[in-house]
Amino acid sequence: MTWQITREDLADLARGATLLGTGGGGDPYIGKMLVERVLGDGSITVLDPDELADDLFVIPTAQMGAPTVMVEKIPAGTEPTLALRILEEHLDRRADATMPIECGGINSMIPLIVAAETGLPVVDADGMGRAFPELSMETFAVYGVHGSPLALAGERGERVIIDTGDDDRQMEWLARAVTIRLGGVGHIAEYAMTGADVRRTAVPRTLSMALALGRAIREAREEHRSPFEAIQDTLASTLYCHVRTLFEGKVVDVDRRTTEGFAKGVARIAPVGGGDEQLEIRFQNENLIALRNGELVAIVPDLICVTESESAEPITTEGLRYGQRVRVLGISTPDLMRTPDALAAFGPTAFGLTEEFVPVEDLVPAPEIATNAN
Repeated sequence: MTWQITREDLADLARGATLLGTGGGGDPYIGKMLVERVLGDGSITVLDPDELADDLFVIPTAQMGAPTVMVEKIPAGTEPTLALRILEEHLDRRADATMPIECGGINSMIPLIVAAETGLPVVDADGMGRAFPELSMETFAVYGVHGSPLALAGERGERVIIDTGDDDRQMEWLARAVTIRLGGVGHIAEYAMTGADVRRTAVPRTLSMALALGRAIREAREEHRSPFEAIQDTLASTLYCHVRTLFEGKVVDVDRRTTEGFAKGVARIAPVGGGDEQLEIRFQNENLIALRNGELVAIVPDLICVTESESAEPITTEGLRYGQRVRVLGISTPDLMRTPDALAAFGPTAFGLTEEFVPVEDLVPAPEIATNAN
């Protein structure tokens, strides 16, 4: 069913998308403000993937780079639409719609900027169902749609086309190098596909799920209910149906560096009242693995989400700070992201991790979420 996004939806959408972004996907506040500036009092049409015409031409749009850079290097806001126009010109075909490539605070918003500027609708789906640090880590690529040609636009009007055929890893490598030369942030249009391709390769209805999550968290807080119970209730009937509390405590250390176009590091969380337990989270833009006292409790591609301990407000990897009181959630990823081909593309070995993938619902048994009201 077609639906509309308005200015009033943006804060909830950004919150929910940031939760699903597992620490990555860019700053949600910046993304929301960029969309508000272009949208005004208008609205954006959102298309259900099951209702797309087979020959509808969809060009996803996104921002790439290290989230730590994006906090200081705020986009002009014109780059995403420029990237779309560059790719349209290269392909000699106009897009009928745009779509996110991932869930995330800013990368769920970039297609909305394009839609507000061009009048194009946005497809309610994406290629990750969360956020990943590399462009080749897409369900699109896993199931047969390749990213090239890719168009990349810079803030000063730079225009780049990268075409590596069906080699998506080479596309990522070259696009990352260009992005670094542009100061660490670039805007892209890639993975052009048909409506039939979207239904076959995309994770469906992630925009509507992000909006529902963000709204549920906000309403629970306003009604003095547990926002964590609201998260579980909202996800219970979705493809992300298992939710686990991995740890509660205080951030006691963050070792974070920006290198090779990524924000990489480790965060450590300990009990507020003291004790020997500790949770270690390793990240590359996004949270990749969580170890409690050295034992695996969640691992990519399942979601590892750091949230403020009372409000459930999601915290990105660049937003982690010493002293924050947090609750870390593990959320199961959809089955199409757990196949052998999918795990080869964005499972533990793709990040150089030695641990094997084990579903979070097997690592951390029920009960799932404490339901004490705040």
